[in-house]
Amino acid sequence: MDPADMGDDLEKVLLSEEQLHTRLDEIAAQIDADYAGKDLLLVGVLKGAVMVMADLARRLHTSVQMDWMAVSSYGSGTKSSGVVRILKDLDADLTGRHVLVVEDIIDSGLTLSWLLSNLRSRGPESVEIATMLRKPEAAKVEVDVRYVGFDIPPEFVVGYGLDYAEKYRNLPFVGTLAPHVYGA
Repeated sequence: MDPADMGDDLEKVLLSEEQLHTRLDEIAAQIDADYAGKDLLLVGVLKGAVMVMADLARRLHTSVQMDWMAVSSYGSGTKSSGVVRILKDLDADLTGRHVLVVEDIIDSGLTLSWLLSNLRSRGPESVEIATMLRKPEAAKVEVDVRYVGFDIPPEFVVGYGLDYAEKYRNLPFVGTLAPHVYGA
């Protein structure tokens, strides 16, 4: 899909496919340097992180394993509910491992804060975070993020794994929806 395929549903493109990929190249180079010679497990947070995780993993020169976790604090709306549920847990044992949580976006930080506490209780050597997008103005809790693609304004965004009511995840860019799409 490209912006023209969205018709009047797209308000604006916030980050282009080229911008996202350029930044992922930079993040991957830093991860390669930071984890050289280490046993690294990438933990993707479903469903949103699928695009980021796949593109990031392909850019790494470090051998990694990947696992997935699904946690939910969103309904079909545009705001976090604050209640976290594990929908799919990890298959991998984290004991003694270096874990890099890969996220699509950090909004309030509430879900991620809970997730970090949960993962750290499983005995890993380290737990760090990589996210494509972060909304600093929306933060409700402080979360230390090692790798950030872009800081963005507190707007509701879709694309590159991010959805509205399970739509728009397959957009190769990040954009905002026209208000008529979600009744704002």
